[in-house]
Amino acid sequence: MSTQSVSAAQSGSALDLVKRIVPGIIAWIVSILLFFPIFWMTITAFKTEQQAYSSSLFFTPTLDSFREVFARSNYFGFALNSVLISVGVTLLCMILAVPCAYAMAFFPTKKTQKVLLWMLSTKMMPSVGVLVPIYLLWKNTGLLDTVSGLIIVYTLINLPIAVWMAFTYFNEVPKDILEAGRIDGATTWQEIVYLLMPMALPGLASTGLLLIILSWNEAFWSINLSSSNAAPLTVFIASYSSPEGLFWAKLSAASLLAVAPILIVGWVSQKQLVRGLTFGAVK
Repeated sequence: MSTQSVSAAQSGSALDLVKRIVPGIIAWIVSILLFFPIFWMTITAFKTEQQAYSSSLFFTPTLDSFREVFARSNYFGFALNSVLISVGVTLLCMILAVPCAYAMAFFPTKKTQKVLLWMLSTKMMPSVGVLVPIYLLWKNTGLLDTVSGLIIVYTLINLPIAVWMAFTYFNEVPKDILEAGRIDGATTWQEIVYLLMPMALPGLASTGLLLIILSWNEAFWSINLSSSNAAPLTVFIASYSSPEGLFWAKLSAASLLAVAPILIVGWVSQKQLVRGLTFGAVK
């Protein structure tokens, strides 16, 4: 083998090594940058208020901030509202989105794409633009500061995403299977429940998980449409921002208590979420 061939082989192997290592390094850097705020919030939650203003990583952990948070606020009441709202929104969105996506995927019309684009365009509208009419409407109908009122608002916000995701997953299901079911006498609901949903289950599961996360993290509407009775954990966090200033240790403790449940849910279900989001990507 000539020297030139050896050099070419070495340069080729070095290039392959770089191609394998560089994406990994970039992924680690991005992951660290994304995780750092959560890490800093976590360690600050275990500091005193004096220590919270220090950037030192070495300190004596304390639970004083958590004790004050539990003494000052009804954490479990806020958490229960968040659970009720997130689960309610997810169920209502799925009940509405599945039949809608089924009709659009298997019985499309010339206006189907336009309707989908119109639904998605509603997500681009700033929420503050419709705050006043919705606030007055909710006040006049008795939905202000109620769990059902927040469920309705969150459903209207997240329904376009649910329809789009379900529509995408349903498009990956072979239409011949549903046609065979119709030949055997299956009704529309039997097609959806017994044929379509089991095949699209990974995608629908990821849609449900995403709806739970979006509902849990929604802050704008919860802060403006609730005060005490239906206030979720986003309002719980906002209550620690006062005119007297920010108490970083208590705010971090409250934030950690608010995000911990959804972080745990996301961590436990990450495989299902990734599987659903990539459903149909590889044939």
